[in-house]
Amino acid sequence: MKKRIGYILGSMSLALVIVLSGCGASKDGMDQSKAVEPATSVPAASGEGASTENTEPQETIELTISAAASLTDAMKEIETNYEMSHPYIELNFNFGASGALQQQIEQGAPADVFVSAATKNMNALVDEKLIASGDQKNLLQNSLVAIIPADRSETVTSEKDLTADSIKTVAIGIPESVPAGTYAKEALTNAKLWDQLEGKLVQGKDVRQVLQYVETGNADAGFVYKTDALTSDQVKIAFEVDKNSYTPANYPVGIIEGTKHRTEAEQFYTYLQTPEVLDVFAKYGFSIPE
Repeated sequence: MKKRIGYILGSMSLALVIVLSGCGASKDGMDQSKAVEPATSVPAASGEGASTENTEPQETIELTISAAASLTDAMKEIETNYEMSHPYIELNFNFGASGALQQQIEQGAPADVFVSAATKNMNALVDEKLIASGDQKNLLQNSLVAIIPADRSETVTSEKDLTADSIKTVAIGIPESVPAGTYAKEALTNAKLWDQLEGKLVQGKDVRQVLQYVETGNADAGFVYKTDALTSDQVKIAFEVDKNSYTPANYPVGIIEGTKHRTEAEQFYTYLQTPEVLDVFAKYGFSIPE
């Protein structure tokens, strides 16, 4: 009996060895088959069958916006909102006097969109075919005000009050290049006070510099846009200039004909005209032309 049991166990061990050997051979065979198996897929060549999925990150596009200095605060808020919803667009703003910006564009300075504080500057670029007539429109309107330092006690309610001896200096933008200065000269001329006040005038390169002159006490009064006056607690509005005494302060926007980013410039141009953006402008004191 013991002999038979030993025979059975021996037979079972032999069978197990054979089975395991067979499995090992099968596994080796499978590995070898895999090693020599030709690749079943190769990168598709360009053309038919090529993958259209683009996994490369989109390149950042920089748009240069030349804009009137009086738009600074509103545009900074618009910039934040736009770049959040357009992560591959970077807006670079060039703020300044509209006349100076016009000259820069005429001289070939890089720009994609122009927002002027005066129609005349936009019209000049249209006449020179640097902006197509169909690529510009009136966007906003502003109003001219006279300001004095917030701590000044004198009562100033009209242009005539600026002739008082207590008012030594009156700041305005350079009339030849700063639209707010042009409007101020126009209003003072119509009030027959330009010649009388000319000796008191201090000229600024843009409305923000005029605002600064009054804030720092370097001018006793100044003419700026209402939107500029509302940005500072160091000045107060003495009076609003009669709108019938100067040309309407319209703000046209246009696409530069030579832009290298036409599609993106058109998108931003359209965005500036949307209700949500016009609400931002209104918050900063601009009005929307009817």
